[in-house]
Parts: sequence; structure tokens; C-alpha cells
Amino acid sequence: MKLVLLPCRETAIVFRPLATTALLICLVAPTHAEDSESQSYLLRYSLEAGEQLHYEVTHVAKTKTRIRGAEEVSQVHTTSQRHWNVLEANDAESTFEHVLDAVEMTQQQGEKEEIRWNSAEQEAPPAVFERIAEQIGRPLSTVTITPRGQEVRREDDAGTKTSLGMGSLTLAFPEEPITVGSSWSVPREVRARTEDGEVKPIKIRELFTLEKVQTGVAYLNVRSEPLTPIKEESVRAQVVQQLSNGTIRFDIDNGRMLSKQLDWDETVVGFQGANSLMEYRARFTERLVDGVERTARRK
Repeated sequence: MKLVLLPCRETAIVFRPLATTALLICLVAPTHAEDSESQSYLLRYSLEAGEQLHYEVTHVAKTKTRIRGAEEVSQVHTTSQRHWNVLEANDAESTFEHVLDAVEMTQQQGEKEEIRWNSAEQEAPPAVFERIAEQIGRPLSTVTITPRGQEVRREDDAGTKTSLGMGSLTLAFPEEPITVGSSWSVPREVRARTEDGEVKPIKIRELFTLEKVQTGVAYLNVRSEPLTPIKEESVRAQVVQQLSNGTIRFDIDNGRMLSKQLDWDETVVGFQGANSLMEYRARFTERLVDGVERTARRK
């Protein structure tokens, strides 16, 4: 006796008893997909004392300004090798050093000659890169975080604290497990100088969204939203360079960031007079480099 069913295809298929497995796969698959979408994920850092996480960081930026008819273009391209040296780690918090291992830099300002320097070539750096050269092989910061990525303590080497759109080296995760499509926000503050010379704090929130999870990797979207009204274009020109818009990949199973990409594409009109213009185009990428063996040079 034959049994005629209409499982997944429009065309009728004849199934004998041996086809039972195929029929079950067809019926169960959609249910499994629905379950994965509703599954919750706990995002947490998991570091071990003595381990090193090596990252390659690239920052490319082009700024064009026009003031009183005079136009100038400046460009920078920096590729650096860095690592986290985990000093201590337990269930409550972890402490690591953020160390700069090597750097290759290019800078050009207007019509001036391009300046290049590669720390691996052991040549004396140009004057504009001397401060960075002094930092190679030394901890830029010593940071203590909770498993949620919240900074408990941070000590920065003098003059090394920078913020390329992200206020922290780590991501601050929500307290509870989240599902795909969920969002959470983290407050941040940047400072800008007004035309009167006053330093004005600008409140910002970083809005994170869990876009998807594949093979144990969380794909996050991040977008900055200024909360403080910005009325002066001169202030806006400073703030747009500190906003975060991009994507992050986080290894849920091993508790560490795999990659980050932030992009800027901003135009500000009137930041220094009615006919002034600033265009800012930049990209910041950071990726985990596996199997890297390095010994930082200490001066």
C-alpha cells in the first residue's frame, strides 16, 4: 500500500516506509529555525590570567576643509599591532595591559610632503611621530573590567588616551541574556570647545543591537545618538569624529571580541563662518589575530 503526501514541494511525492526520515526532516526544520530566533544569549568576557590577545588595528581618515575659499585636505593611515596582556582574572573581574607592539604610519597635510614611518625598520621617527615611538613596547593602559565589560579601574599612560568613536576598549553588555533583535544602550560623554573657548560636555548614548548569531559568534550593530542639543556647527564638527557607527563580532563561546569596524561619512557646513565646510571620511578596523607570538620591547 502506498501513501501520498504533500510535504515541502508543490509536486506530489510518493513515500514508502523508508522515506519516513526525509519527511520528519522536512517537518522539523522550520520549527528548529523558529526556536533559534527566540533563543537567548548571555554576552560575557572570559579572560584567563597569562594569556595574550593580539589585535591588528587600522585607522584611515581623510579630512577636507574649506575656509574663506581656501581648501585643504589632510590624510592619515595607521596600522598598528597591539595586544592585551591579561594579568589577573577571576569570576568577578579581570585586569589586562593594553600594549602597543608595532606601528606603521603615513600622514599628509595639504600640499606638504607625505611623512612615513615604520617602527619595524628601526629608523629614528620623524618629529611628529616621536611621542608614538616612545609608547611602543609599553602599556598604553591598564584596565580592570567585569565579565560584562564594565570598566572598574583604568590607568592610562600620560598622553595616550584616545577615543576613536569608542569610549572604552571593551563593550558594556546587558545584565540579562538577550535575543536576536534586542537592543541596549550605554551612556557616554565627549567634550567639545565652543567658539567662546568654553569646554562643553556632550552626552551621547551608544545603541547596540544583536543582529544575528552564527556558530557561536554574535553580530552586533552600534550607532551613536547625541542626546545634548548641538546648536553650534563648530561643536558639531568636533563631535561627529567621536561618534560610533559600525559592526562588531563577538565570540560568545570564548568571551572575546573578534572584530570591529566603524565608519564615518560626515559633512558639516558653516563650522568656521558661513562659507566654511568640513568633510570627514574615515574607517577604523580592529581584528583578533590568532597564533601571534610576540615579545613587546620595553624601553
